[in-house]
Amino acid sequence: MPAGVPWVVYVPFATAAMVSMFAGAQLVHLHYQPLSDLEDMVKVEREKLLKEREKQNTNNIFSQ
Repeated sequence: MPAGVPWVVYVPFATAAMVSMFAGAQLVHLHYQPLSDLEDMVKVEREKLLKEREKQNTNNIFSQ
């Protein structure tokens, strides 16, 4: 084990660190709600892509 720490000490410490990490990530996710507007953002980006494609298709038609 790292720095000569026995398994009896290392395993509970690693478990506590992992649980703490998961709890902190969940708390941040619930507080900031990063995915609450994901569907709206996807919709806006799709509309942008469709407009760009239409513009390119229109330019291709006129250039022929």
